[in-house]
Amino acid sequence: MLKTVRSLTLAGVVTGLILAACSPATSTTTPTPQVVIQTQVVEKIVTATPGPLEGTILVDGSSTVAPITMAIAEEFQKQYPEVRVPVGISGTGGGFKKFCAGETDISDASRPIKGSEIELCRQNGIEFIELPVAFDGLAVVVNPSNDFASCLTVEELKKIWAPEAEGTVTNWSQVREGFPQRELTLYGPGVDSGTYDYFTEAIVGKEGSSRGDFLASEDDNVLVQGIAGDPNALGFFGLAYYEENQDKLKLVAVDSGNGCVLPSLETVSGGTYQPLSRPLFIYVNRERIDTKDEISAFVAFYLAQAGQLVKEVGYIPLTEELYQLAQARYDKRITGSIFEGLGSVVGVSLSDLLAKEK
Repeated sequence: MLKTVRSLTLAGVVTGLILAACSPATSTTTPTPQVVIQTQVVEKIVTATPGPLEGTILVDGSSTVAPITMAIAEEFQKQYPEVRVPVGISGTGGGFKKFCAGETDISDASRPIKGSEIELCRQNGIEFIELPVAFDGLAVVVNPSNDFASCLTVEELKKIWAPEAEGTVTNWSQVREGFPQRELTLYGPGVDSGTYDYFTEAIVGKEGSSRGDFLASEDDNVLVQGIAGDPNALGFFGLAYYEENQDKLKLVAVDSGNGCVLPSLETVSGGTYQPLSRPLFIYVNRERIDTKDEISAFVAFYLAQAGQLVKEVGYIPLTEELYQLAQARYDKRITGSIFEGLGSVVGVSLSDLLAKEK
């Protein structure tokens, strides 16, 4: 199954997401965009201008998206010093729990919202606007002293991380013939993490399904330090955390059937790093937009500046057209998720998304 993952560009996924901006209707649960192939290019992006804004914008969620939001918040607060933007890190799932309880204004997410989370929001009267902000590749890493694991196949990663591997696949020699007799220790994001959800969907074939005997943390910096200090380690997290710690870690290429590929700006945005490439999102509380002017200013600033700042913190920006269409989606107050509560979606194309809308 994993070898048949379609190596389509992430731009197709995100274009499908924001095609809803071309429709004049606003849904309360799932938007119903027009079934068209050509995207509408918005001529002018709405940008924030200095003004007498003050208040606090509460953000929580994905540790992967957090560095982007923090970078945006830092620059935004230079322009609007009376607005505070604290950014928490509870993981994508933990962030949605707070968001759907009305505790936060914006939720960072490294995967689309799940059906159970949509239902929780509905029960609490929370409508949301789903906005893509960047592309990301999941980095598979080992300790720098590891001189034998330079590339792993999707099948080998599944062999390591599948639920049945718990207590069974415990030595590197069991992963591939020729690997040394060395203990295998695993590090990964916790179960509230969207990165964990996406990795298990892409590699194991079922979201949230994996062995449980690995060292888990919602803080990717904890994982970095653990792998950097453990010669037997193997782990995964967002590419930006590897980029920040290249001197402490060794990047492992992934072979999905077309040869070994390392994650990079080119391979992630071009769709050749499969199946571990994905879009990243923010979710905005629809009701708060009407009561807190600072939120719209922040979102406009986010989408206008993300193209530059996303790259500076180690992620892959969307195209200018996609950011413009995301702003149009926000301006039209289109609520709900075009992913229909599926959560982590691997290898989905624009045509797939449009077929669902029919």
